[in-house]
Amino acid sequence: MAHLIFSEAEQRELRESARAEFPQNPALAYVLENLASEGIDLDRCRDWDDIRAEKGLPPQNGEAPEVA
Repeated sequence: MAHLIFSEAEQRELRESARAEFPQNPALAYVLENLASEGIDLDRCRDWDDIRAEKGLPPQNGEAPEVA
């Protein structure tokens, strides 16, 4: 099992970034706070293509979508 944890200095930096960003983007603040406290379980990470398929989205072909 691979688990990435942050040093105390890195945790503090992530928390400070979260607090600075919170008024504009509470979702990002939540993610940063969570990463700082819990780290990242690399075994639970999923590939973007797998997530797209799970949501019923077509595979990306490298081209930008057309905008009307």
